[in-house]
Amino acid sequence: MDKLAPHEFKAWADLDKIVAREDGQIPRKYRELIALAVAHTTQCVYCIEVHARNAKRAGATREEVAEAVLIAAALRAGAAAAHGALALKLFDQAS
Repeated sequence: MDKLAPHEFKAWADLDKIVAREDGQIPRKYRELIALAVAHTTQCVYCIEVHARNAKRAGATREEVAEAVLIAAALRAGAAAAHGALALKLFDQAS
């Protein structure tokens, strides 16, 4: 994609670099754990791979990774329940 849309690819790559910042207020380990949790909610296997490895390199433990994944799962389930409420509302409105 870099060759097909170089400007857009660079913009995306630059945005993705914010996870790896070392000078932000959130330490790198927590940035990687956040990214890993989000990757689970978006179900991006490539992001899961990259951020799991980077979280380990940044000092995250297996227990922290497990917690991050389960927090993401809880939020994903919460979204499903919220959408379920919407489905019931739309069901009730249907003729």
